[in-house]
Amino acid sequence: MPHAGWMRFRLPLAMLAIALSSSPLLAHDLWIEPTTFAPEPGQWVGVRLRVGQDLLGDPLPRHAALIDRFVFEDATGRKPVVGQDGVDPAGLLRVEPPGLLVIGYHSHPSAVELPSEKFNRYLREEGLETIAALRARDHETETSARELFSRCAKSLVLSGAPSTAQSDRPLGFTLELVAERNPYALGTDEELPVRLIYQERPLADALVVAMNRLNPAEKLAARTDAAGRVRFRLRPEGMWLIKAVHMVPAAADSQAKWASFWASLTFERPSKIAQSHKG
Repeated sequence: MPHAGWMRFRLPLAMLAIALSSSPLLAHDLWIEPTTFAPEPGQWVGVRLRVGQDLLGDPLPRHAALIDRFVFEDATGRKPVVGQDGVDPAGLLRVEPPGLLVIGYHSHPSAVELPSEKFNRYLREEGLETIAALRARDHETETSARELFSRCAKSLVLSGAPSTAQSDRPLGFTLELVAERNPYALGTDEELPVRLIYQERPLADALVVAMNRLNPAEKLAARTDAAGRVRFRLRPEGMWLIKAVHMVPAAADSQAKWASFWASLTFERPSKIAQSHKG
């Protein structure tokens, strides 16, 4: 893994207390599920946060104390996703002008402690063999693990006609999935290249998983190459979730052993995809 992957993270004590009292379940994905992926210009869109597995999720209402950044970008720049505490959808945005919107939610860290068996299983499922090896080296495989976890969720929403000129872009999250082509403008048999970025640098040898709401059990999985890139050929229908997890040692004064970052990217592929978009 790149050297930057081993930078340590610390959490202020005040924020740790907040996080401990309101942590979502670890080893569950968090994703953005907007009320529509195809809004009309001028339409308000609800930005729902969901926590669960296999695209079956519970609502996560807005909690201001946990929000680090909650934003969206359109052709005119970056804007806040507004909302009211305790409410689902967690945010609202107005679509104007039309085009590809990039929505992002980055949480403050939350703390959790997991028993050894559950933590070891979670490491296996998320492809975190390097962390498992470090625990084995330090004779910690049979001990519980205390962790700080942060959510780095994004969603792509299209208003109007798709164009190959439209693109996802990095939002500056700690861990981030970036689609290198517009998924709404892909042909049926075309691949979607996705890059995984950690601290603004490509992250190599990380497990990336893609699943579709119509059949979430049929997952696609690949390891990132040296450029942090994977490629998926995605069926042209339904909502897609692409996800990845990265873990590093936590700072010695953070009251945790590990810090993890959970990236997700959602978008929808309509059932009828145009075979050529030259815009």
